[in-house]
Amino acid sequence: MSEARPVRCLIIGAGPAGYTAAVYAARALLDPVLIAGLTPGGQLTITTDVENYPGFAEVIQGPWLMEQMRAQAEHVGTEVVNDIVVAADLSARPFRIRCDSGQVWLAETLIIATGAQAKWLGLPGEQTFQGFGVSACATCDGFFYRGKAVVVAGGGNTAVEEALFLTKFASKVTVVHRRDEFRAEKILQERLFANPKIEVIWDHAVEDVLGTTDPAGVTGVRLRHVKTGAARDVSCDGFFVAIGHAPASELFKGQLEMDAAGYLKVKAGSAATAIEGVFAAGDVTDDVYRQAVTAAGMGCMAALEAVRLLAEKDHAAAHHPISHAEAEKIGVW
Repeated sequence: MSEARPVRCLIIGAGPAGYTAAVYAARALLDPVLIAGLTPGGQLTITTDVENYPGFAEVIQGPWLMEQMRAQAEHVGTEVVNDIVVAADLSARPFRIRCDSGQVWLAETLIIATGAQAKWLGLPGEQTFQGFGVSACATCDGFFYRGKAVVVAGGGNTAVEEALFLTKFASKVTVVHRRDEFRAEKILQERLFANPKIEVIWDHAVEDVLGTTDPAGVTGVRLRHVKTGAARDVSCDGFFVAIGHAPASELFKGQLEMDAAGYLKVKAGSAATAIEGVFAAGDVTDDVYRQAVTAAGMGCMAALEAVRLLAEKDHAAAHHPISHAEAEKIGVW
């Protein structure tokens, strides 16, 4: 097994939040290490066209944007490690992080940018047409369905909000829900029912996504009545799965504060968690915006806060020399 490696700033996650945090931490000479995880690049690796990231006049590709962010992080001095974190002990500083390879990291500060994943229905056609008509983010992809018909699956706040947003672009929005009433907030339901572009199909489940492979594209969805079993096809150009997101926070259960859905809690106006030296950024703590640009901004916040914390501790250690044992006891490195 490799010897445990100390690091001033360890970043978990290789999406916009993680890479941005790495850039700022590296520029502050913290020599950050970023653990890329199972899906480097995060959700943007399954997003083809990106048209809402600042700085690009033309449509860019999600995977390409992530490659550029990684290159920038490495260029300024980040060590990117292709490994997966399997255990985290946040009970004492330095924080002890163990990876699948067996490597252990001892982190003075930790930035958690593990993101979140959209919940999918598990349909055969979902994976086939992801990025080619199947999406889990109306804010990201709605613009591409101007004047087209789309179907939204779900019955909670996410589904209703996505449907309402899509009416800005789509000619028709069909919401499919397996029950006979929504779980969404009443005010959202009122807005949905009042919108002439929206049709609701009750008591139906989406059984599959229909489409063509050359060129790749969605042509409709197959529905099945949950009570009678009768099948029907609905034509559409896009299919949006809106049954919520799951934050990748499992590693930190019982150690960090989370809300009921598992999103990490941070202090208001900050990226700091309740544990000093541990920060969270991006979709793992954001269930509202879930955008690449907001994740990047939070990554910047987390890194700057880590830089500030380490500077304060360095200053304290320089002006109040103490023994190694005392330093470990009070957490001064």
